[in-house]
Parts: sequence; structure tokens; C-alpha cells
Amino acid sequence: MGMATAVLVIMALLVVRLGGADSVSAWEDGKVIHVGGRVLCQDCTKGYDEWVQGGRPIKGAKVSLTCMDQRHRVIFYGSDDTDGAGQFYMIVNKYINGKQLNEKLCSVRLVSSPDPTCDVATDFAGGCRGVELSRPSSVYREVIKYTVGPLYYTSPMCEKPEIE
Repeated sequence: MGMATAVLVIMALLVVRLGGADSVSAWEDGKVIHVGGRVLCQDCTKGYDEWVQGGRPIKGAKVSLTCMDQRHRVIFYGSDDTDGAGQFYMIVNKYINGKQLNEKLCSVRLVSSPDPTCDVATDFAGGCRGVELSRPSSVYREVIKYTVGPLYYTSPMCEKPEIE
């Protein structure tokens, strides 16, 4: 019983040393952050199961990344267009004008869709109000990566009418 416990302790220390040290080092030494995700079109005329599972990628949809400072001023704005698979990917310097970017004050949102049959931005998954970069999806060897989404557009016939 004592030997098994010792082996488990040694394995745990190795995991912390190998995984944890690299993660902390990458977080401190990383000079850029990577932000990626997908943009899909959802058809509201389908049943729930098809709606949830049946999103199709939108090529050329524009997505923005906006980062604020502590006083809620914009310090970075960038955008990217999605590829044929509906994916976007941005690389942002972690230091802007000599100050470190606080990823928790950054958000990704939908800007536009080139598809006239699917160009109404939805707030499903935060596409309209913005998705904050809360937790990195990957931290390894000076690479800090955030993955958001998928974010969704829908057709004009699905748009909810505004009630005054």
C-alpha cells in the first residue's frame, strides 16, 4: 500500500512539473494570444434536432475582437473573415503601446455575413453581445489560445420582431 501511494505521489509531481510549469511559463512569456472559432448558419425552419446539429459553415463572415483597458477604453480592435469551413483565426500582440493586454477584457462578436439567406446575427452563444475571453483553451510553450463559439447567423425569416 505504501509503495502504490509513493508511485502516485511521484506521478502527480511529474504531471505538475511537466504540465504546470510549461503552462505558467507560457502564460508569463507569451508575447501573442491566438483567438479562433467557427461561424455557422442555423435554419430556424427545421425541427430542434436538425437545428442544433445542422449548422452549415459560412465562408467570408466577418468576426471582430475588441479589447478594452481597465478604464473601458478600446485599446485593440481587429477582425478576420472565416474560411470555407467557417473558421476564423487571429493572432494578437499581448503588449500594445508598452502595456500588457488583459485577455479577460477582450470579446469576440459577429460583424457581418456575406450570405443574404443567412445574415441575421443571433445571440445564441453570445454572437451579438460578444463572447469574453475568459479561459484559454490551450496554454503550451509560449502559445496562449482561446477558442470561442460556434457563433451563429440565421435567415431573415427567423428574425424576432421588435416589440415596443
